Amino acid sequence: MDSFVLCMMWRLLVIPLMVVLVSSQSVSYDKNYKITWGGNHAQYFNQGQELRLSIDPSSGAGFASNSYYGSGYFRMRIMVPNRDSSGVVTAYYLSSVKSNGYHDEMDFEFLGNEPGKPYILQTNIFTGDSGNREQRIRLWFDPTANFHYYGILWNPYQIVFMVDEVPIRVFKNKMNIGINYVTQPLQVQATLWDGHQWATQGGRPVNWGESPFVARFQGFGIAGCPSGEAAIPGVCSSHRYWWNKYKELSLAQQRAYENVRSNFLLYDYCNDRGRTPKPPPECV
Repeated sequence: MDSFVLCMMWRLLVIPLMVVLVSSQSVSYDKNYKITWGGNHAQYFNQGQELRLSIDPSSGAGFASNSYYGSGYFRMRIMVPNRDSSGVVTAYYLSSVKSNGYHDEMDFEFLGNEPGKPYILQTNIFTGDSGNREQRIRLWFDPTANFHYYGILWNPYQIVFMVDEVPIRVFKNKMNIGINYVTQPLQVQATLWDGHQWATQGGRPVNWGESPFVARFQGFGIAGCPSGEAAIPGVCSSHRYWWNKYKELSLAQQRAYENVRSNFLLYDYCNDRGRTPKPPPECV
């Protein structure tokens, strides 16, 4: 299935998320975010409406939201580094405060590659544990050539990862049968870092001769329920927040999701019997 077919699938999706968010995207990054590390490797452009992170042998960089959130639809426009980006990881994710080494987290990780080979997009989910719920897809476009939307819908019913509003992963709330779910307040974060030990072909080193590598970010509006670092039960699950009304995918979204899974899925921890002889309970 080519990009034209997927584009047509996208046009069929009746998703009001884009309409709601359009007005919130054109804000300066410093309204909702702050640089957290590698400040000399972060530059803003267009009056703060674009932020660029770079990495070289001395450092990478990262930024994070000023607030924590208890539910929402979080998305950003991202263009990842080009050239030989083997070992370089661009991450966009939501993460809670760690407690005893465990935390909640939902992340996109773009795994760089050598020229001529596709970027791999990895997603992972932590539910008060160490994660290990990786899924990987190949994208149906070149993420180094243009900006694309990457978003996470998180509400009391489901977590949905989306690329240009096309669902690529769904994690349902099954706490009623004893399966953990993301419940802690989360901070939105983005980083550009050296992940050569694992990110590309099992450990391909970064070609620093190609550095600096640059990742670009736009769209700094946040549609989320603000929360402190400790959750207040019930507040962010209210239906007065529009994103909490989406209990499942629409039929058009489900078709698009199944097409992505059929044609672009590279790895799913649910199917890795070498890692887990029995499927994890959330996969059943």
